[in-house]
Amino acid sequence: MRLRSSLLALCLASPVAAQQPAPPTGPVTAIRAARMVDTRKGTVVQNAVVLVQGGRITAAGANVAVPAGATTIDLGDATLLPGLIDSHTHLLQNYDEALQGDDPNMLLTVSTMSTAKRALLGAAMGREDLEAGITTVRDVGNSGWNGDVALRDAINAGWVVGPRIRASTRALSAAGGQFGGVQAELQKVIDQEYAVISGVEEARRATRQAFYDGADLIKVIVNTGPRIVSLEELKTIVEEAHRVNRTVAAHAIGDLPTRIAAEAGVSSIEHGYTIPDDVLKMMAEKHIYLVPTDFPNEFYVDPKLPAAERAQRLAGVERFTKGSRERLARAVKMGVPIAYGSDSYYAHGNLTRGQTSLQPFLAYAESGMTPMQIIQAATVNAADLVGWGKRVGALEPTFLADIIAVKGDPTKNIAILAAGASFVMKGGVIVKR
Repeated sequence: MRLRSSLLALCLASPVAAQQPAPPTGPVTAIRAARMVDTRKGTVVQNAVVLVQGGRITAAGANVAVPAGATTIDLGDATLLPGLIDSHTHLLQNYDEALQGDDPNMLLTVSTMSTAKRALLGAAMGREDLEAGITTVRDVGNSGWNGDVALRDAINAGWVVGPRIRASTRALSAAGGQFGGVQAELQKVIDQEYAVISGVEEARRATRQAFYDGADLIKVIVNTGPRIVSLEELKTIVEEAHRVNRTVAAHAIGDLPTRIAAEAGVSSIEHGYTIPDDVLKMMAEKHIYLVPTDFPNEFYVDPKLPAAERAQRLAGVERFTKGSRERLARAVKMGVPIAYGSDSYYAHGNLTRGQTSLQPFLAYAESGMTPMQIIQAATVNAADLVGWGKRVGALEPTFLADIIAVKGDPTKNIAILAAGASFVMKGGVIVKR
């Protein structure tokens, strides 16, 4: 049996198997709209038509001829875009704002919810993401023990409806992960969320274990408080990942952690609310993505607070976000590639997870990014980062038919896209209309 499996793996890895997929067959669907965003060129195409067959795009452009017998969907004064890609999600979390902080929420989640229950929560959050227009996500930890892998596989098998998932399994971290103080007799809860490493060999072992557990990428918590993964440890993780053609996402904030991440050659730095210019220069040279998980200032302040208290808190938030807005503007100016990531993991008012996850577009605009730059960060750039640059992120022939539409023109007003999609198709199947 093992020999047969090995031979099958060799066949799948052969040049024949790596050829282009067979031409699609079956019924043709034509989607019409007033305009379409060419995410690769950064232009808008008028009188757009996209042809879909067998779950893939066969043609896209202005006034494309519609074959006889095709089913036509006319969306009128709408804009067609490829499905959005959220590079930083935690679908298996949905924290309660009333508990006031990550630590109490994390402890409550890990101690009261099994991984199976969290995977079911993830199915609900994923469905909400998909209905908002997010058709692909990179789930970067805090998913229990391989809960994100289970959810990914369930979606791929058609058991539940959700976005395409690139899963990281448990994040690698220094002692304690991202937990605050945990009593000695309760240290086991940390293992449910993080693979704790200390030393190069433990880093190597944990990376290999993650791939055995089904990881598509590695997530590393470079720093939490004074606990920082060393440069040698992170280099080893990157080396192990690159050896099997996988990427590394590094949670890093501040001078030393972001410097360690950039010097180690990670694929992306997550958050990075403060980064010095020389590190940004290194990121641009090495094509290391910045995934800014910024939200509009109002998002951080409870709207139910009394007016005076709300204004005071908002002023404090604005002092913090001023620096993060400036660092994003500096990154763009210095040529650092940007990929959209929401880091949404709290239930927020009456918004769905998907609606909440689109709010960073407004924060990016506050940092000076143009609507087209934001759209590209959420499509072609993010597709490149997740390793699917030839499958998703653009409306082009042979690409998967992940197509969304919004009313109006988001290249003139990004708030239109932040409000969510009115039409969603994933793999040629209409999810929302």
